[in-house]
Amino acid sequence: MRKALLIVGLLALAIGLLWIGQGTGAIAWPASSFMIGSLQWAEYGALLSAVGLILIWQGKK
Repeated sequence: MRKALLIVGLLALAIGLLWIGQGTGAIAWPASSFMIGSLQWAEYGALLSAVGLILIWQGKK
């Protein structure tokens, strides 16, 4: 169970950081993404990253 929490947490953190980067316009990949420059996706990314950190923290206990 711990390993699963760590893996899911790391994936959630990575995807959340990508969404933050795309939402703020810092990451313009892929160039045709509808998420680039949309602050709504940066907010979703922040929430997903927070969930990922919580899962990582729970997996390390």
